[in-house]
Amino acid sequence: MKYVEVIASAGSADTVSAIAEKSQAQDFRLGVVGEDGMQQMRLLVADDKLQWVLDALQNVLGAQPSARILVLAVEASLPRPEESERKKEDSTTQAREALYEEVEKNTRLDLNFLVLVMLSTIVAAIGLIEDNVAVIIGAMVIAPLLGPNLALSLGTALGDFSLVKTSVKTFLAGILLALLLSLGLGFFWPAELAGPELMSRTEVGMDAVVLALASGAAAALSLTTGLSSVLVGVMVAVALLPPAATLGIMLGQGSMSLALGAGLLLAVNIVCVNLASKLVFLFKGVNPRTWLEKEKAKRAMVVYVLGWVVALVFLVLVIYARRSL
Repeated sequence: MKYVEVIASAGSADTVSAIAEKSQAQDFRLGVVGEDGMQQMRLLVADDKLQWVLDALQNVLGAQPSARILVLAVEASLPRPEESERKKEDSTTQAREALYEEVEKNTRLDLNFLVLVMLSTIVAAIGLIEDNVAVIIGAMVIAPLLGPNLALSLGTALGDFSLVKTSVKTFLAGILLALLLSLGLGFFWPAELAGPELMSRTEVGMDAVVLALASGAAAALSLTTGLSSVLVGVMVAVALLPPAATLGIMLGQGSMSLALGAGLLLAVNIVCVNLASKLVFLFKGVNPRTWLEKEKAKRAMVVYVLGWVVALVFLVLVIYARRSL
């Protein structure tokens, strides 16, 4: 459950009270009216009713520029709710506003993001070169490329093309930085590189497609349900960062055929992660609030899904063509 705190004109109290009653809010309180005529109102709302309450409040308070709606987490509630209620809330999709807030902050192309990409790339590249699985897993835990990929899917689900543009820019910057760093390591590394961990990421099969689809779906599912993203970050990093580092290393070594294999694996994984996460957002009913925005998002969704499906079919054909040579 969540506390929804509303700061609005005192004249809106009856309307907010009606919303609380209709949503079966577990508690509704009114604060004192301030000198500016604004009043604090607080609703205790179940998670499965949260999105409806937020939409209703935005509809009725949209004409008040100074109105504010805040969502506050509830760490614990006593007495504990019935088991059926807990299961119902555990399976509830997070409000789109909460999803957006969580995803948007991970798409910022700032120094922190670039440093994380740099560090995780160096760690992953050295782990691949030294054939050290523990070091590779360490790079996976950082998982800086998780945010931009999820933001791209969420942006199309909500019809937010500003978020789409930002996520694409951030992701491309991250991939480019990872490629340049790993290319430098491959170029200056004194010995020939042919370790099992490295070579395994120059081969592409249908198992890679399944892994990437599962990774993208798990990432989006954890985000929408509010579960821990640590494990999912590892899964997504498995699908994205090691192939990117392998591609750079092989380019630095001058092994064009192996670099092509790593690049194909990277492309397959990017397509699958984005396609699967988008389908999860669609299945979980993540969409804009207004009808006009929903229509725009629907058109964007059709183009987005079809584009990724066509790209995946093309890449699968390339995989089979390479194997037949």
